[in-house]
Amino acid sequence: MIERPPAAGVPDAPGSYQFLDPQGRIIYVGKAKSLRARLATYFQDPATLPVRTRQMLAAAANVEWIEVANEVEAVFLEYNLIQTHQPRFNVRLKDDKSYPYLAVTVSEPWPRAVVMRGRKRTGVRYFGPYAHAYAIRETLDLLLRTFPVRTCTNAKFERHERLGRPCLYAHIEKCAAPCVGAVAPEEYRTITAELLRFLEGDTTPVLARLESQMRDAAEALEFERAARLRDQLGSVRRAVERQEMVGAENLDCDVVGVGADELVAVVHTFLVRRGRVVGRRSLTLELVEDLDDTALCARVLEQLYGGHGDGDPDVPRTVLVPVAPEDVELHEAFLGRLRGGGRVRIRVPQRGSGRRLLETATRDAREGLQRLKLRRAGDHNARARALTALQDALGLSEAPLRIECFDVSTIQGTETVASMTVLEDGLPRRGEYRRFRIRSLDTQDDVAAMTEALTRRFRAYLREREEGARAGKRFAYPPNLLLVDGGRGQVNAAARVLEDLGLEEIAVAGLAKRFEEVYRPGAAEPLRIPRDSEALYLLQRVRDEAHRFALAYHRHRRTQRMTASVLDDVPGLGPARRARLLREYGSVARLRQMTEADLLAIPWLPERVARALYDRLHTPVRRAGIRR
Repeated sequence: MIERPPAAGVPDAPGSYQFLDPQGRIIYVGKAKSLRARLATYFQDPATLPVRTRQMLAAAANVEWIEVANEVEAVFLEYNLIQTHQPRFNVRLKDDKSYPYLAVTVSEPWPRAVVMRGRKRTGVRYFGPYAHAYAIRETLDLLLRTFPVRTCTNAKFERHERLGRPCLYAHIEKCAAPCVGAVAPEEYRTITAELLRFLEGDTTPVLARLESQMRDAAEALEFERAARLRDQLGSVRRAVERQEMVGAENLDCDVVGVGADELVAVVHTFLVRRGRVVGRRSLTLELVEDLDDTALCARVLEQLYGGHGDGDPDVPRTVLVPVAPEDVELHEAFLGRLRGGGRVRIRVPQRGSGRRLLETATRDAREGLQRLKLRRAGDHNARARALTALQDALGLSEAPLRIECFDVSTIQGTETVASMTVLEDGLPRRGEYRRFRIRSLDTQDDVAAMTEALTRRFRAYLREREEGARAGKRFAYPPNLLLVDGGRGQVNAAARVLEDLGLEEIAVAGLAKRFEEVYRPGAAEPLRIPRDSEALYLLQRVRDEAHRFALAYHRHRRTQRMTASVLDDVPGLGPARRARLLREYGSVARLRQMTEADLLAIPWLPERVARALYDRLHTPVRRAGIRR
């Protein structure tokens, strides 16, 4: 049991506290208005504590804290520490989808509209998220005739800029062709601003303008122009119809519905802007700490909005929730700071359109929870059977909840690489996959390559274990079972590495492809697991995933080598200068046609680099793998 820190040594101030396990890993992060008062609640009669709190304290060996200026700073610090360390006893958000957004790159000289996924970037306005990417593309296709912003990549834009010829989208009137100067910068910015207002839900001015222009064109007998405006008006109206109207035009809010049981919560959020649902989002929270309804609502808000940067306009002015969080004013200040100023209200609606929206979101969340439980029940039972069968087949003392598999990929000793894939509780943990470039070999030797990869992996684990909680998380956890793709040689090599590093407690096995035989260190004969066994299927799955991951990295390395440019070897010509040369002059062939005087005349290229470049371009290349 963790010892209670002296009360006088704990500050009576806001901050975040962290419980650590014996290896120095953070297992729980919390926040407090008063660190002294909050930590005192953990060190009382264990019988009075919730079950999960007792489990956390039993696993903890130490507690640390960080003092901050105020409670809002404590919320931010807690969120950042949870995201960095992923403590096992904190609520964990699992978003199994990378939702697509319609994004406009407002920071670029010529902004473009594009479908984006993943982490949000600065200088980009996001709209959504949408349930399906095709829904965004259909909406964008409808809008481009009215708001002809570019959708091409920067590379394509620069290519057509050099050619002086626009792409097909300009010919079908879905791009204003800024690449060839067909539109002035001021006019293009106006088009972009109108698109942004429309996507924000301000559709009435656009519809009124198009209708007025269509009537003026008809009265002026400009029937072709009137027909084009009519088509644009129809496209905009169809795009508006895709956004469900749920309230008054001045309604801007996020509606958060929650369905929860003792272990998991499903959160469905409606993004309502100007009375229309412009996006939906679904999240799952693993409830690994004891929370009542108010504390759960606080956690949901922190996880839902904590990833937004300061000044993010996507944080709404109003958030509708089923239960108010435990400290409404604190969380309103937290959201207000994320929004960049101004008050953000957290409300529990009692009547009207807000109440109806909340009931819909809550019903969707509860239905999502039921679907999740049914799916997990089947998946969990199958995974539990497979892990138990594998434990029995290999004679392990416990079920291998974490399996790491290593594979080597090479062709005749060139570009040798190794991969590490991870299965936790029978599920792949792709965020913890690792790959290794083998540096010590110039000939083909799979056993030596495997030895190098394993040595680097487990030395990193020992180093991070010594460094404790402040270490990174690249290799922080050891496996229960180390699986190698190969036979007796690879298995013995893995066992030697673990023995040399003092990690003999880690179980080792090898799966040979030819007969799907399982090798164990010191065993005279391989183990043949029945072909229809779920244990063998689990081993095959993680082995095949390691093979795929290693092969993909090997192909990437080979492609890099085969597509190396002659420009790579020029002294003083770094990546930025190489990219600028190719951008301005098109190709290596074009550069070869230039005389030394032409290269010296390039104003931003130093004279010594220009001379070295000329010499390199006119020297025969004999090294294999260089593209001339």
